[in-house]
This record gives sequence, C-alpha cells and structure tokens, in this order.
Amino acid sequence: MDRVVGGKYKLGRKLGSGSFGELFLGKNVQTGDEVAVKLEPARARHPQLHYESKLYMLLQGGTGIPHLKWYGVEGEYNCMVIDLLGPSLEDLFNYCSRRFNLKTVLMLADQMLNRVEYMHVRGFLHRDIKPDNFLMGLGRKANQVYIIDYGLAKKYRDLQTHKHIPYRENKNLTGTARYASVNTHLGIEQSRRDDLESLGYVLMYFLRGSLPWQGLRAGTKKQKYDKISEKKRLTPVEVLCKSFPPEFTSYFLYVRSLRFEDKPDYPYLKRLFRDLFIREGYQFDYVFDWTILKYPQFGSSSSSSSKPRSSLRPALNPPLPSAERPEKPTAGQDSRDRFSGALEAYARRNGSGSGAVQADRSRPRTSEHVLASSKDSIPQNYERVERPISSTRHASSSRKAIVSSVRATSSADFTENRSSRVVPNNGRSSTTQRTQHVPDSTTRPSSSSFSRAVPSSRTARDIALQNFELLTIGNGKRK
Repeated sequence: MDRVVGGKYKLGRKLGSGSFGELFLGKNVQTGDEVAVKLEPARARHPQLHYESKLYMLLQGGTGIPHLKWYGVEGEYNCMVIDLLGPSLEDLFNYCSRRFNLKTVLMLADQMLNRVEYMHVRGFLHRDIKPDNFLMGLGRKANQVYIIDYGLAKKYRDLQTHKHIPYRENKNLTGTARYASVNTHLGIEQSRRDDLESLGYVLMYFLRGSLPWQGLRAGTKKQKYDKISEKKRLTPVEVLCKSFPPEFTSYFLYVRSLRFEDKPDYPYLKRLFRDLFIREGYQFDYVFDWTILKYPQFGSSSSSSSKPRSSLRPALNPPLPSAERPEKPTAGQDSRDRFSGALEAYARRNGSGSGAVQADRSRPRTSEHVLASSKDSIPQNYERVERPISSTRHASSSRKAIVSSVRATSSADFTENRSSRVVPNNGRSSTTQRTQHVPDSTTRPSSSSFSRAVPSSRTARDIALQNFELLTIGNGKRK
C-alpha cells in the first residue's frame, strides 16, 4: 500500500491484522522516523479505533505509554499513528524458551504494576492484561515496558466526582480467558482488582512456563471457558505458586481479598516484590534473560549472581545498564542496530527487520541516561511493610472477553488466547457461591530460594523470532 496518511506518514509493509483493522509499518517522510500505523475500515461494524485514540490522548505523558502522533480519517479508513515499539513480552518469552527467571520476572513486575496503576489513577481499567499487550521500548527506552491496546479499556470512575461504576453481574467475558480473574469468569463487572489478578497470572505464567488451565479441550468455546473457569477456581493459590517465593501467594491473597470498589494498595504490592528482589541479592541492572541470550558476556556477572547478603541495596538511580551497550554492527547491518534493544539485531537477521521500533524521543525525561523512570527503580533505603489481610474481605469480581492478536500463538490452546469471544453467562452460581474466603492474615514469609531456568534450545527461539510482530490489534466491544 503506497499511500500517505496524516500528510506525512507513508505506509510500508503490513505487520499484521485483526478483526477490526490492520497494522502497518510507517515512516515520517519529513524526519525519516519509523512509526506504527493502525488502520480500521470506517464502516466497521464495531469501530473502536476512535475510542482507542481518545484513550491514548488521555493517557499521554505517562511512563510506558506510547505517544499518539496522529489520528484521523483517510478515505475509507480510520487511521491512528503511534510510536513503533519493540517485541512484546510474549515474543521475548518464546525467545527465552518459554521461561523467565525470578530476577527478570521481578524487574518486569515492578514496571508492569506501575503501568496498571497509572491507568487506574487516570480512571480506566485495561481489561485485557496479557503478555502480548506489554512491549519493550527501543534505544534509550529499550529496558522500559510499555502497555498497549486500549480497545477494551473502560472508565471505572468519574475523575471529578470519583463516583465508581456500579456493581453488576451476568456480564459477558471481556478479555483473554487464560488471564481473566475468577470473578470475571463468573460474570461480575470488572474493577481495579481484576486487572491486578490478571497481572498475577501473567507473572506466574512467566515463572512456571504455563498455567494449569492451559490446553484444556472442549466441544465448544463456552464449554472451554467453563472448564478454564472451573480449573482456575479449584486451583488454590498455594498450589499455583508452589515452589516459588511466598510473596506471589501473598500477592494473590491480597488482590482476591479486595472488594469491588476498593482502591488497591499498589505500594504494598510493589514492596512485596522489591523486598524479595533485595533479599535474593539481585542487582537492578536491567539485564533480562533475553539480554543474556543476546549478550552472553553479561550472564556471569549480572543475571542471577547475588551480592553478599550484608550489602544488598540496589542503586536509587542505576547507571546506564551494560545491556544498552550493543555489539558493534557488522557490515551491511541496518544502522538502526546501534539504537536497538537486546533483540533487535537478532530479530532483523531472522526476517523481521522492524521487530524493534523507534521510540519517540521528543517526550521530556528526567535524565536521558536513565532507561526507566525513577518510579521503576528500587529505592535505596526501601523499608519492608507488613500488610495483614482481614478475613472479613471476600472476593467479588470482574470479567473479560477474548481479543485477537496479530501474532500467532505458540501455546497449546490457540483459540483460548487469540480469538474474539462473547460468552453468555447462563446458569452461573449465586453471588454467595462466588465469594472466596481469605485467611485471617497474611504476613511476609521468610526468603525462598529460586533456581534459575536455563533455556533448553535455540531452535525454538529462532522460530519464535521469525514470527515477531510489533503491536497487537485488539478486537471486542466494551460491555
């Protein structure tokens, strides 16, 4: 497609498509900067690009929020131009043989919690928290996590009056079944607690390699969702998090104890993981599992080595991570390699030359040499805080439908994670049956050891990289 949108963005190759549109690589003909261009037929049955562009505008300025460059109508299409970003966490998960070590998960968790909290502070629920919707940046932002795809996002309170949306039941599933909260499966209106529960499932997916309810078979989609819901409800968090540090169990017990309108204690959740990070002796150096695979020289000193327990204190403002000092480009290699993150050069050699994307450099930053905001680094004098959980709190809930992705999944249950679904909620249990009892209190347990997962095969990574895509195109209606 040889056309220009917005007066200056020339469309390049097609990157992917979904039920509601197509994604193209674009270039600003005035500056040469690469961008992502999302197109949606103006006559789409359920247009959502205009709504999504409004969300981008409302969220502008937040750390890890892609910059909206332009939105408008060109001919028969609604068009949205945003930052071009790097691979998603799902792509990187496949690259790392579908397992992240504890250090990588904790560094990601800190940023992901910040992204979800920011959306909540601005009055919106994401409602489709999954690895595909978190992307890494590029260049100076190569270690920064971005949250994308706001097509299913929903306003949960009025920013002026702070009035919360009402509690409702018999809602259709909105989101992705694999990561949906228990209450979402039960048809309860989603609130902040449900985004956080979904995030917990994503973290366990990274640590475990899969979730207990993956790969379930059924005759129909509804039957499959019912099986996922049942398995999820019958799997105690202690079993889900077995053999992993108890902070993950504490995380689930807390978010499931929240009532429908409760404001989550985000600092408490971040402290859970930050204290664990400190106790394990990790250095907050932004050296992730994929960094080590791309630059093995960082593995021996940064990936899983621990300092003596008496000196465990990551720097408040970490120096420029070694992961940001890429290898010298080989002859003929695209000059953009020098700006890329850990995987860009590798991805380009496997046929996805735009697998890493130019981050917008025009937005002001506190320091050009800090790859993530100060909110995303661990304070030097961090204090541990005990947060008991009252037994009077019971889980209520929320709900999710499934959104298609432009990427092909590598997991066993393709239809579970990549197709659009609206499932009726007939025959659900009563409200009293939906609540889950929470123990009297949850205290911070003692340290738990964690053995680092070692990637088993490069062949799987090579295949995964050939399928790199840049952004997802969500589908589904906001219910």
